[in-house]
Amino acid sequence: MRPRIVYSTDPEPANLCPRCGREPCVCAAIDMPSRQQVAYIARSRKGRGGKTVTVISGLQHTPATFKELLSQLRTACGAGGAYKDGELEIQGDQRERVAEKLRELGYKVKFSGG
Repeated sequence: MRPRIVYSTDPEPANLCPRCGREPCVCAAIDMPSRQQVAYIARSRKGRGGKTVTVISGLQHTPATFKELLSQLRTACGAGGAYKDGELEIQGDQRERVAEKLRELGYKVKFSGG
């Protein structure tokens, strides 16, 4: 890992990825074990025409692992869902069911928002 730059005369410092802290980003290549991750679960209605969805964020997986996890959560909740911008969305207010399933899979769970 590179040391943090305190002062530089370089006119444009490198833009590091906010998730992995590297440039170029290697987020898609990293797949951390579930026991080392914290899943943040929130309820959201913004930009969805008043429909409520449960949003799971803070996970660091490959796209294939996200797809597999999404199918497990949709089956457990009996609802539809999607993977958008590094977050999983499950239709409806399913926070308790999602938290129970994620704990069963070994994730640490934290609720965020209201």
